[in-house]
Amino acid sequence: MKVGFIGLGLMGGHFATNLIKAQFKVVVCDMRREAAESQLAAGAEWADTPKAVAEAADVILTSLPGPPEVEAVALDPETGIAAGMKPGGVVFDLSTNAPTSVRKVHAALAEKGISFLDAPVSGGPKGAASGKLAIWVGGEKATFDAHRRVLDALGDQVAYIGEVGAGSTAKLVHNSVGYAVQVALVEAFTAGVKAGVEPLALWSAIRQGARGRQRTFDSLGEQFLLNTYDPPSFALKLAHKDVSLACQMGRDNAVPMRLINLVLEEMTEARNRGWDALDSRAVLQLQTERAGVHIEESREGVQAILDGKR
Repeated sequence: MKVGFIGLGLMGGHFATNLIKAQFKVVVCDMRREAAESQLAAGAEWADTPKAVAEAADVILTSLPGPPEVEAVALDPETGIAAGMKPGGVVFDLSTNAPTSVRKVHAALAEKGISFLDAPVSGGPKGAASGKLAIWVGGEKATFDAHRRVLDALGDQVAYIGEVGAGSTAKLVHNSVGYAVQVALVEAFTAGVKAGVEPLALWSAIRQGARGRQRTFDSLGEQFLLNTYDPPSFALKLAHKDVSLACQMGRDNAVPMRLINLVLEEMTEARNRGWDALDSRAVLQLQTERAGVHIEESREGVQAILDGKR
């Protein structure tokens, strides 16, 4: 089986490399050929366009910024996947996408006899590199079962969720809740700091409460307590897109999402500060500004708590 991979960014580059390590024959494509240097050196083939990938591969995986890019790569009449793939081909989209866009692409490709499944991932760049991440799949169950081994080369928690769009729905629920929890957590945390509790002492204490024992609070140690958001683990611009899609999903289904929309407003304000390329957690700086507190701990102090030494 030859596997095509389109989109060799922060996540996609690791995915393509892991497919090669799993002994798949891989053909890659990206807007920048230099993005594929390590994969080409490891034995992958290069294709100039998604159409060329489709002509060469039996299965294609895409890892792209969002709905416009996925639709263009899949459906462009001259250079897209649809222009080159034979009936019976399969496409898994690993991008964080909108359920409505996923269904649009699925329907268009189905007319050509091509199966399209949404398969967004959760685990970040570290998970993409190590293979320790979740993949949530929506689409035809038989197609998923027949090609699961391709996804197993990328993640250790591959799950079939339901019909097309279900994977994207699960991803948007997961991400929007995660960002909402971060904002609510820091809102309360800054109040505690301003009330006079030393940040590391407060963090150490609340980690041992009922919620803290579930490690909800561990994320504070990654960037917020260090007051550093560059280089990003996941850029604010992309997080804003994810939450925007979640809010749109709510509107599409007449579901009120008050807190998630408030989170989106926070992210929009952060983007207007020029923080697009910083980590998504950069939005948390807005709350420290409003609270009038400055929090910046040492990496050693944070690690000591994580290691149970403080």
